[in-house]
Amino acid sequence: MAQNFRRYTANAVGTATTTVFTANSYDTIIGIALANVNATTSINATVTINDGANDIDLIKNAPIPVGSQLQVIDGGAKYVVQSGDVLKVNCDVASAMDVWVSAVDDISS
Repeated sequence: MAQNFRRYTANAVGTATTTVFTANSYDTIIGIALANVNATTSINATVTINDGANDIDLIKNAPIPVGSQLQVIDGGAKYVVQSGDVLKVNCDVASAMDVWVSAVDDISS
């Protein structure tokens, strides 16, 4: 079975938690980039996966300076999610963060 590369995005994320994607099968998250798009203020970003019962923070209140980006996954790290898992993001400043997630879906077993 072929794997499918996907990207998921969210613009102008702020203090309200935003769902970036919900897994439909066994997927692997291979990249998460968070960009501070606010012109004057540093932000603190949080990325969470909900497994249906629990919120698991991948990163919590991580500072991102003005005009900078944070790579949540770096090196060889990857996150495997299964059907129904939800990737959520937020930050402490309204409309201040853009998000890019790269994933591979329909992983063969």
